[in-house]
Amino acid sequence: MNTGYNPEFSPTGIEGGIDTNILPWIELPQAPGMSLKPLRASNESGMFSVIVRLAEGTQLPQLVHLGAMDMMVLSGTMSYPEGPMAGLLEPGTWGYVPANARIDRLSAEEDVEFLANFYGPVAFLGEDKQSITSVLTSMDILAAARARGITLVPNTLAECMQERGHAYQGPAEPLAIAGTDARDLVVAGEIADSDATTHPHFIDTRLVPWVVNPDTPDLGLKVLRVSEETGVCSLIVRHNGVAGPHYHLGAADFLVLSGNIGYRAGPPEGYGPGVWFFEPAGARHEATQRIGDDDLIYTANVYGPLQFDEGVGTPIAAVLSWMQYKEMADASGSTLVSNTFPDDTSLLAWAPIGSAAVSL
Repeated sequence: MNTGYNPEFSPTGIEGGIDTNILPWIELPQAPGMSLKPLRASNESGMFSVIVRLAEGTQLPQLVHLGAMDMMVLSGTMSYPEGPMAGLLEPGTWGYVPANARIDRLSAEEDVEFLANFYGPVAFLGEDKQSITSVLTSMDILAAARARGITLVPNTLAECMQERGHAYQGPAEPLAIAGTDARDLVVAGEIADSDATTHPHFIDTRLVPWVVNPDTPDLGLKVLRVSEETGVCSLIVRHNGVAGPHYHLGAADFLVLSGNIGYRAGPPEGYGPGVWFFEPAGARHEATQRIGDDDLIYTANVYGPLQFDEGVGTPIAAVLSWMQYKEMADASGSTLVSNTFPDDTSLLAWAPIGSAAVSL
């Protein structure tokens, strides 16, 4: 069944995927009650992707996001009591925190797990709300993974061509949603109009309508965020057909929530819920498709355009970029998650309001 999954390019079989259910939880000493599963970390950009767990009752005070962060709540609930993010985030909620944002407090109402992509470091402030007690960076994620024998996904095509390291051999600690029908995170109780229940900076994905093109009825999209500055788009994808030959001109990542995806030289049964993938810029697929009868649903961050053709060396048939995703969202009446905190004084993380700028 899998002979069509780009047979001329199979650097590691799975290329850029990792089963989050077999990874351990790694506690963070600078944030008691917080632990994570490392997925990817970049030396070049400083971006890192993890699954975060907060124990019930955990309070994370005074965070400064030196880079942006997007997140998808997988289980449990958490809240931002104050500020632009104020509100309760439940399973199925997707959110975005812009770069330089200062978060006064993040609280775990119960044990909560969420997928998080950090576009840069996070600074933890002291009780004086000005001094920095510690900084979490991509290098910390790399070091934590290496210390436990965890091989992170490759960042580039060149890294994909290298021999893959050994898989993690320690005890597995599955996600709370392991063995459940995680499609309920994004489809249960969906309605056509989500405007009344959309927070400016996060949204219950169940309330976002599917966008379906009549020419591709087996493909449905929920468009969550579009950046006209960077071209990054965040989506929920229902992929029950076959995606034809294409290049990822920009990178992409996704977490399988439901069903199985047929992927490169992988096993005939495909890869199922809990597997997180990263497609480096330039990756090519001759075909990507659902395996089995269950809906194949996954989260997706698309960091650049997709170029479609009819096979290697054939003319370009189509290019799908942020502009097309924006048109889809507008046509469906979806309200996109905001990219910035307008007029937010919390961005002045160390300077009192009204003070003169600090010279560098």
